[in-house]
Amino acid sequence: MTSPPARLTARALSFRYDAAVPLLEDWTSAFEAGEVVGVTGPSGRGKSTLLYLLGLMLRPSHGEVLLDGEPVHAAPDRARARLRAHRFGFVFQDAALDQSRTVLDNILEAALYRGDDLATAAQRARELMDRFGVGLRPTARPGQLSGGQAQRIALCRALLGDPAVLLADEPTGNLDAESSDLVIEALHDQAARGATVIVVTHDPTLVERCDRQLTL
Repeated sequence: MTSPPARLTARALSFRYDAAVPLLEDWTSAFEAGEVVGVTGPSGRGKSTLLYLLGLMLRPSHGEVLLDGEPVHAAPDRARARLRAHRFGFVFQDAALDQSRTVLDNILEAALYRGDDLATAAQRARELMDRFGVGLRPTARPGQLSGGQAQRIALCRALLGDPAVLLADEPTGNLDAESSDLVIEALHDQAARGATVIVVTHDPTLVERCDRQLTL
């Protein structure tokens, strides 16, 4: 891996939007390097919010997020952004692609922030596109993509930096069975490389193939 394996821990984690009822309250769990953990449960229970908290995109109302035993939830914004760029990969449920940029530029987004060699990163991006059968020119725009293609591009972006922590929100939600198998294999491949992989999903096939399941 380009960054060392990571142990991610949520300790007494709570979160609420304004004065709303807490989505998460006093929630604790640890996620080990090398495992794929599936997070399931009914809609509205805070599964996606949990990923945003673990991925340092939201700050908890109470509690802590620890990376390798060090609290990171309250770090300054710049430090959190640097950790996300260098240690984390995130697959958003709606892919979250920039419509004004090409497919290739979307995949290379974090590589630009990290200061990676762009020629090497672009070659890696094209290899990932081939691996997941995207079947698009790198100069294509997100508006030309189907939902399944957009989700696979989002996975390419998340994997480009070989992240130590991979967080995925419904990564197989828009995919057919064959494409879903490719994605599930990629999640396990990343875990086998020493990554911590956490997946929010309602897909029973993906749940069954996770190493461990948590229900919210």
